[in-house]
Amino acid sequence: MSDDGVFQQGLLRFQRVLAKVLAVAMVIVIIAATLQLMTVLAWEVAPAQFPFLVSELEMVLGQVLELLIAIEVLENITAYLKDHHIQVELVLATAITALARKIIVMPEPATAADKPLLVISLGVACLALCAAYWLVQRSRARIRSSSR
Repeated sequence: MSDDGVFQQGLLRFQRVLAKVLAVAMVIVIIAATLQLMTVLAWEVAPAQFPFLVSELEMVLGQVLELLIAIEVLENITAYLKDHHIQVELVLATAITALARKIIVMPEPATAADKPLLVISLGVACLALCAAYWLVQRSRARIRSSSR
């Protein structure tokens, strides 16, 4: 076997090991985030804290969406381990979820004048990601229909 073949096999093994380590790390992060979310929910739903205040509701919603994003990242890693290539649809869906989280739990801009620019930039990013997702879906549908 040539040196290039040995190097490429070693690189492939390293990528697989690294992806598995990342998957284990993501499982730990998801478990920790779930425990933290349950703690926050238990604390916020306690009779002294009820009903939710708007800021607490936004915080809990933000944590739920962060957890969903972490699960989607784990799905990306798992899909890579199975197929050994990146699934563009899954990456775009993760990015759309992350952007939706940013929009739902919108940060306060440094100045009031920055808020319209922030809303516009998030809207443009959302349109771009959704258009990319639609194009990928459309191209896959065409490939499937042409292969029949």
